[in-house]
Amino acid sequence: MTPTAASKPKLVVDRASKYYDTKSGPLHALDNYSMSVEDGEFACVVGPSGCGKTTLLWSVAGLHSLTSGTVTLDGQPVTEPHPQIGMVFQEANLLPWRNLTKNIHLPFEIKGIPPDEAHIEKLLDRVGLVGFGNKFPRELSGGMQQRAAIVRALSFNPSVLLMDEPFGALDAFTRDEMNLLVEEIWLETRKTIIFITHNIAEAVFLSDRVFVMAARPGRLVKTFDIPFPRPRSLDIMTTREVFDLVNEIKAEIEHRPNAPAAPGAGETPQQESVMEQANG
Repeated sequence: MTPTAASKPKLVVDRASKYYDTKSGPLHALDNYSMSVEDGEFACVVGPSGCGKTTLLWSVAGLHSLTSGTVTLDGQPVTEPHPQIGMVFQEANLLPWRNLTKNIHLPFEIKGIPPDEAHIEKLLDRVGLVGFGNKFPRELSGGMQQRAAIVRALSFNPSVLLMDEPFGALDAFTRDEMNLLVEEIWLETRKTIIFITHNIAEAVFLSDRVFVMAARPGRLVKTFDIPFPRPRSLDIMTTREVFDLVNEIKAEIEHRPNAPAAPGAGETPQQESVMEQANG
């Protein structure tokens, strides 16, 4: 989905800057970062490790306050967790003492509203978790835990879904299966999705547009439109067109100078998917 002159953005980040106070002094995480995402768009954000991708996403979620700049959803400022924003984290973050059903019910308990059981059941069926409601996280595989986390994030039917490298810790084959699943869910629901990843090939496979961040302090340096028709299969990852685009995005990242590193400032590297083979 490429924005048009008449389209109205669903979510806008306007000149966002973020400084963290650390023992060694201020850490400049984001610098004047701006982006807009259309209603129903699937956007991916890529950049070098430690460039502020997670800081950006947590700010969009209302979990981190900005030092300056704004985030707006449907024209309204986002300054705290928003009822129309769901989030899937790098880890599933399922509470170990709760079974799957009770973990999925958690957002409803926080909101003080009854769970939408019919909607939850449809989601569980969609991700292949029907019948696992009484299982505890330790009884589920990593892929099943992340499927449960997706169901939890979608259970209250948000209009925006934020995903912070949700599949980085999964094995290659499971990661590819999850990417296919996310594309299918997006095609069915047309939620607005912002997806953070280190994996350029994953970003190309999933998104309508890829936003490239420079090294810290994070700032937008280039946006790539992804022209490939949907639905997409993993076969496209072996085509020359995808290979060339992945390498063009990779070169854009590698040719940007790195900012000086600060102790403890990096993001945690994630395991790579077989899709990353296209990166060379």
